[in-house]
Amino acid sequence: MNTFFIEFRDPLFSIIIFFTIIFIITFFSYWWGRYKRKEDSKQISKFLEQFRTLPSHNELKILIAEGGLSEKSWLLLASAYYKNGDYEKSIEIYNEILKLGNKRNTRETMFLLGKTYFKAGFLERSKQVFLEILKKNPRTPEALHYLLLVYEYMKDYKSALEVLEPLDELQEDVILERAYLHVLEALDSPNMTKEEKVQKLLEIYKNTHRLAYLIFDYIFQVDPQLAWKNIDISKSELLTELFWRCDSKDLNLDIITDNGYLRELYTARGDVKLAYNSSIFELDVLIKLEGKSNATLSFEYVCDNCKGTYPFAFSRCSSCHAIDTARVEYSLSKDYAKEFSEENNSFQ
Repeated sequence: MNTFFIEFRDPLFSIIIFFTIIFIITFFSYWWGRYKRKEDSKQISKFLEQFRTLPSHNELKILIAEGGLSEKSWLLLASAYYKNGDYEKSIEIYNEILKLGNKRNTRETMFLLGKTYFKAGFLERSKQVFLEILKKNPRTPEALHYLLLVYEYMKDYKSALEVLEPLDELQEDVILERAYLHVLEALDSPNMTKEEKVQKLLEIYKNTHRLAYLIFDYIFQVDPQLAWKNIDISKSELLTELFWRCDSKDLNLDIITDNGYLRELYTARGDVKLAYNSSIFELDVLIKLEGKSNATLSFEYVCDNCKGTYPFAFSRCSSCHAIDTARVEYSLSKDYAKEFSEENNSFQ
């Protein structure tokens, strides 16, 4: 009998059984894992299917009220829609969360709603939301800053200046904001003559030495000679595009001759021959070309605060809303205006 069952006492047989059991467990674990992942994927797809198109008002209300997701999850979803530019979906979610009546996060949710309205361009609605926040919580600097932006975009500069008062009381630095709003107010005023606007802008600049591009852009358009007389040479690089656009007949050769950067700039443009090279690559190339090629300078502006890049000059960054943080960068590009002029002359 013992001879018949000898294989059960064989160590090799035990090892085979052991590895067989491990294989069976591993096999079933692998396929069970695949099955679970497939089921989880189906559930996630089913959930996301609800948000591929905006649910109706009633559907969204039911989804939020059912509590399938926490309020924090809904806020994260609304934030994702906001970042993707789906402001309508984000607004719907914020409004439904507010209707649930959870007082704990009401102010934060209202702030996000007002911010989304502002980003979507619904300025009046955004204003009403921020005013409601400030009515209950007047010492909320974030809401005050956005309310100021709303008034600025609505060109209600008087109201925007009034918002600076509570910000000043909250120890916020509003000197630059006030100067910026006064400049915009002067530029937009229908009751001031061009000469009065110029004098107002020069007064603001002499007091602050900020907002050079915004101020001198207007003065160069109205009175180029007065602009040259009051120009701040230390801002030459920032004002490069204004100098580059300035008509040849409006140039002040005395100022240009006395400034190394302007000598290089206008030699590169071909107005004078006061420089033979430049440490700036783009200007050096144009100087060497001596007008023999259809090349010119093109400009873009970088916000030193958020590093956002724009193809045009700005005084307030549209991304981070910082004021007077623009830095100019230029590159060589084809001069289409010169090419078009030469083509017209060839037909005459």
